[in-house]
Amino acid sequence: MKREALPAATHVASGTHVLADLSGIAADKLSDCAGLETLLRQAAEAAGAHILFSHFHAFGDGQGVTGVVLLAESHITIHTWPECGFAAADLFMCGSAQPELALAIITAALQPCTSHHRIHLLARSAAPTQAADSD
Repeated sequence: MKREALPAATHVASGTHVLADLSGIAADKLSDCAGLETLLRQAAEAAGAHILFSHFHAFGDGQGVTGVVLLAESHITIHTWPECGFAAADLFMCGSAQPELALAIITAALQPCTSHHRIHLLARSAAPTQAADSD
């Protein structure tokens, strides 16, 4: 796989972290390993992120899937429980990437029950640094 060079930018230690608990999803969507990988890669691209690598694992026919899309901006992960109609997704992105756009792609495809999902949004950043006194 050929890697593209990333555009030069000033590094800022901050980002947006989204945790999504999605319930009421059809079991066939949650056990489709290849489909989930395609979905999360499309979500990353829609968010403006740069994909470095992805790896997904199915636990067996009709069982759950765990997967990660590693991004230059951080990651998107998912773990599914088809028997419960549940998926836990973790999206963290820094820079100009927008994890909220990725989540919109994921929820549109998985179609969770809107009354049974929780989204947690957290702004993350490094603590401000202070110059040492020179006195």
